[in-house]
Amino acid sequence: MTTLDHKIDFAVVLTVKKANPNGDPLNGNRPRQNYDGYGEISDVAIKRKIRNRLQDMGEKIFVQSNDRNDDGITSLRERAETIPELKEIMKAKDGSGDTFAELASKQWIDVRSFGQVFAFKASAGKGVSVGVRGPVSVQTATSLELIDITSMQITKSVNSEPGKERGSDTMGMKHRVDFGVYTFFGSINTQLAEKTGFSLADAENIKQALITLFENDVSSARPEGSMEVNKVFWWEHNSKMGQYSAAKVHRALKIQLKEDIGIPKSFDDYTIEIAGLDGLSVQEYDGV
Repeated sequence: MTTLDHKIDFAVVLTVKKANPNGDPLNGNRPRQNYDGYGEISDVAIKRKIRNRLQDMGEKIFVQSNDRNDDGITSLRERAETIPELKEIMKAKDGSGDTFAELASKQWIDVRSFGQVFAFKASAGKGVSVGVRGPVSVQTATSLELIDITSMQITKSVNSEPGKERGSDTMGMKHRVDFGVYTFFGSINTQLAEKTGFSLADAENIKQALITLFENDVSSARPEGSMEVNKVFWWEHNSKMGQYSAAKVHRALKIQLKEDIGIPKSFDDYTIEIAGLDGLSVQEYDGV
């Protein structure tokens, strides 16, 4: 595979309709908000969805979620030990961390994309403590407008355990964002791509994962069709360092609410403009 030899920046615009895009476990699983009241989706949640889409494409994933497990392995250590060379390094008293990182990056696309910390206790040798820095960075998604959160009380009125008497109703809460447009940004660094072996083909897979981010992602909090990628913007520089900083490229995306719109109800209520940057073109894709 050809290692990525030029910097890439990207941006994703998505809509949320009557869904909880990313619940906050420290706040009763309510949709995440910052202190100003804007909605957020954590970078960890976004990378989880990217991993899931890459897995759907047939790529090997090291950090698999339990409901997406495709190899029957229940721990990261056991998954690492399925690779004989990695297992030998983990057992050796003088195993090479650089070799371990190289082998792991070659084996799993999420390791060579996002990086990974391998910290396993010693079993026979000295154990492993290896950090891999990945070239793909993803920012937290933030809503364009303040979000309104709707909460409803729900009940469960069936018995979980057998018995003569019906159990009392169990009360709970469910929260959702009625409507919101969110954006997030990211970059792919060529220096780190060289270290992990991240390739041009890997970059294409990341792009396809972004375009199809919410496919096969249905849940009770995110019903089918409630989360949608509207646009993906993809800037490919002509050099390793890039013609412009990532911050300047990301600022080139301007999304504004149309003047005659009071409360936005759909993605069509916004206008999108891309400021021109000399020598740097942008590819625009509709979400699937």
